[in-house]
Amino acid sequence: MTGRAALGLSPLRESPDFRRLWVGQGLSQIGGQLTVFAVALQMYRLTGSSAAVGGLGLAVAVPNILFAVLGGSLGDAVDRRRLVLVTSSLQAGVSALFAAQALAGLRSPAVLYALVVVQSLVGSVNAPARRTFMARLLPRERLAAGAALNTLALQLAAVLGPACAGLIVALWGLRACYALDAISFGAALYGVARLPAMPPAPGAPRPGPAAIGEAFGFVRHRSEVAGAFLTDLSIGLVASPTALLPALDAERFGGRTGVLGLLTAAGAVGGVLGSASSGLAGRVQRPGRGALVGCAVYGLAVAGLGLAHSLWLALVLLALAGAADTAAVVFHSTVVQLVTPDQLRGRISALEYVVGMGGSQLGRFRAGAIGTLTGTTAAITGGGLAAVGAAALVGAALPAFTRYRVNGPADARPAPVG
Repeated sequence: MTGRAALGLSPLRESPDFRRLWVGQGLSQIGGQLTVFAVALQMYRLTGSSAAVGGLGLAVAVPNILFAVLGGSLGDAVDRRRLVLVTSSLQAGVSALFAAQALAGLRSPAVLYALVVVQSLVGSVNAPARRTFMARLLPRERLAAGAALNTLALQLAAVLGPACAGLIVALWGLRACYALDAISFGAALYGVARLPAMPPAPGAPRPGPAAIGEAFGFVRHRSEVAGAFLTDLSIGLVASPTALLPALDAERFGGRTGVLGLLTAAGAVGGVLGSASSGLAGRVQRPGRGALVGCAVYGLAVAGLGLAHSLWLALVLLALAGAADTAAVVFHSTVVQLVTPDQLRGRISALEYVVGMGGSQLGRFRAGAIGTLTGTTAAITGGGLAAVGAAALVGAALPAFTRYRVNGPADARPAPVG
């Protein structure tokens, strides 16, 4: 197996549109990480409060959870390319406002919260619509590789963004992070502007409660999609140990900041390595089964982390968990892309976005609460074992998810609603 085949570069070679979109989105995601880093640091400098920094997570999560599905219904009713161009331009404007408030020295936590909320509201429309592009740009047999490449770009941004942000703040200050994020949207806008028009499917419903209800009805009647969402929740909500890493570091590794940084980065590094196997993911004919295997491996790795007292073992297990998580995301995203008809793709992408983002945020709360009640070891190990059990339950309860084949009948018809 060559490195080129393992990485799965066929979507980039074969589709210039996908290549431009991927490069532009990847650069913009690195810029987005600069702003995430800068906002958290600026909030802490202004307030000295970890709770105030944690409040930024709520400012991100609540608008997304409340409005993403409505944004998805809008994406099914209008030209998605134009919608993403408009929302990406608005996001660039918000980044410019972040830079302006830093330059003006406003020193206002309220302004930061307000800008984060606006940014999240715009993102709740942008992200679901952007997720629909891949299915129109790539053939069915390339969707798994395309999903893996998108995940690779996201993981690389998670690794490179904070590292670059720390250096940029040290050299030029917070305002430089915000300004570079605004500039990075130029790459994303170029990638989207060069795409063909993406008008709504014939008979697309008007945005609103009826359109949202149709999406929920589709998930209820298509167990492949329900299985994909439940697999995602089995990792992010049930087992994620992210909130417990500071406690793990304090209890076993001396509470050193550098060690905590290694623990935090290990999962992202594993995710990058997992994404680099996108060519192998494209060879898997039963992606639902692959997602459940990834979920189970993630759970076992996290369970082992709870028992690990060696730093090198903890880092290896976190990297393995990151790789397994990435594999599960690639596989269950492939199922969603293949099963969902185009006229529902915006709304289903919005639900997928809410499940992934909301589950991870609630999972942090779950981990912290259980860790406080039962201790770090029990919380981490118990969450990992629970993910293994959840994967088994999803596979047993939704056999259509495990049996679904990439090269089976292209059964992407709307399911009955009711």
